[in-house]
Formats: sequence, C-alpha cells, structure tokens
Amino acid sequence: MTLTFDHLAVSAETLEEGVAAVEAALGVALAGGGQHPHMSTHNRLIGLGDLYLEVIAADPAAPKPDWPRWFDLDNFAGRPRLTNWIARCDDLVAEVAQAPVGVGVPVSLQRGDYRWQMAVPADGKLPFDGCFPALIQWEGALHPARALPESGLRLTRLEIAHPQADSLRAALNLHDPRVEIVAGQSKELRASFATPHGVRVIQ
Repeated sequence: MTLTFDHLAVSAETLEEGVAAVEAALGVALAGGGQHPHMSTHNRLIGLGDLYLEVIAADPAAPKPDWPRWFDLDNFAGRPRLTNWIARCDDLVAEVAQAPVGVGVPVSLQRGDYRWQMAVPADGKLPFDGCFPALIQWEGALHPARALPESGLRLTRLEIAHPQADSLRAALNLHDPRVEIVAGQSKELRASFATPHGVRVIQ
C-alpha cells in the first residue's frame, strides 16, 4: 500500500493570526473551514488543486478536550508556521500497523458533512518531531480539495529537513515528486508555491 499526499497544516496560536499570515504570504484569501468538536480546534482552508492547505488553531469557544489536541497544538507557541503534513490511505488500520511507533490510533472525526478517520498520537506528537505525516482515511466521496474554489495556487515543493532524514525516508511509503526529505540539524518544513504573484514560500 502507498500513501498519497493529502494536505498541509499551518499551526497558529489563534486562527485569525494564522489566516492573516498565510494570506499575506500567498496573496490569496482562504475559504471554507469550520470546527472539529472532538479536538476543540477550528480551521480555514485554501485549495491547491489535488491538495489543500489548512490553517489550524485551538478553538477558544470550545471546551478543552480531555486528551491532547492533534499536531501538538497544546504546546504550540510563536508565529504561525508550517508544522505538519497529512497523507491519506485506503486502509488506515493496516498503515498504522506498519508505520513508525507513535503515529497514533485511528479516531473517527467529522467537520460538517466531512467524515474521516485519523491516526492521532496519544500525546499529540507525531514521529520524527512531526515530520512523519499524520495518516488519514476519508469516508465517502467528499474531500475538501474538491469543494474549495480555484485559488490559482499549486504546491511545487515540500522540503522536510530532519536530523534522521534517512530513517524518515525509509519509514515513509509515499512517492510524490513534490516531497523532498533532506538532512538538517533540526526539524524544518518549507513549502514553495506557484502563485499568480510568482513563487511564494511558507515555512
């Protein structure tokens, strides 16, 4: 089984701050999004053709959950930044069984009409300091990328830097020419986009 690149996640202390940062960086307005009741988070989205980008933050209007939020959002601080990427599969249970330890257990989730299962780590922290993708299995035909308006943006490259780049590459059953894993002294995600305003970068 092979994973498929699904979307990118930009974390922020507040959704408003994250949206403003991404819109300034890309020069295009975000659209869509909503609440995730199980995780007490909310998001806004932008379409990238076959992918999408979400800005995500803790929802101050929702009670704090009795478990860690995904993407380690409970410990997030600082400027809005690209923290995670998400890969989809057709058999989440099977993918979790062969993924690195700590990728999480399948949890059934929803946002509006969307339904999916996602592997959520018990402590909210994904393997390789969050450089390993969160694993998702969509239920039904609905997918956010197909519902979002055309933005004119396309991801051209996702560079993932990590000290254990070779081990991360070996653990990752995903082959997408846009994804490049490189050695680095610390974790860093850097996404390059073709936009109506030229090449733009989020990191």
